[in-house]
Amino acid sequence: MKYITNTVWILSLVSLFTDTASEMLYPIMPIYLKTIGFSVVLIGILEGIAEATAGLSKGYFGKLSDNSGKRVPFVQIGYAMSAISKPMMAMFVFPLWIFFARTIDRFGKGVRTGARDAILSDQATPTTKGKIFGFHRSMETLGAVLGPLLALLYLGLRPDDYKTLFYIAFFPGLLAMTASFYLKEKKKQKDKSQTTISIFSFFGY
Repeated sequence: MKYITNTVWILSLVSLFTDTASEMLYPIMPIYLKTIGFSVVLIGILEGIAEATAGLSKGYFGKLSDNSGKRVPFVQIGYAMSAISKPMMAMFVFPLWIFFARTIDRFGKGVRTGARDAILSDQATPTTKGKIFGFHRSMETLGAVLGPLLALLYLGLRPDDYKTLFYIAFFPGLLAMTASFYLKEKKKQKDKSQTTISIFSFFGY
């Protein structure tokens, strides 16, 4: 697979580790939140705010990445935010803290997504674009399989010990952070037609 470059491998491994960490927690997230006093309505509000944060920030940071001519810092910062948010969810159980930690996770997704996809696109040609994005997505999906399996194995040994699982999820996130530091910035000319970027700039698309 000559079309799978080192950069594609690194990004794919980063996504695999990150999805492993995230998917360890998604199935048990509502249960954990209920054990620390969240109502069903509050869980819905929390997830709504978190996902809205990711959606609103993707366009903004994607454009910011274009204007700066840099991709790698956005990828590194975004994945780091998602990694550190995992243990934060278990450190304290105050509702405002939980909202902050969960939002940090989704904000990280917004920061990294546009820049990451742009890097993948730069690594592809018109004939290999589907293969490269397909390979990357398959590694993400593998992480989405491994995460729940690891969570099931742990909870089979330690039922109801949800809090520890958030700390365990930090380790694949840490592997993702470490792998992202092996990415190298491709020389790219800075966008000279820069304009002031609004957080709602994606509505202009």
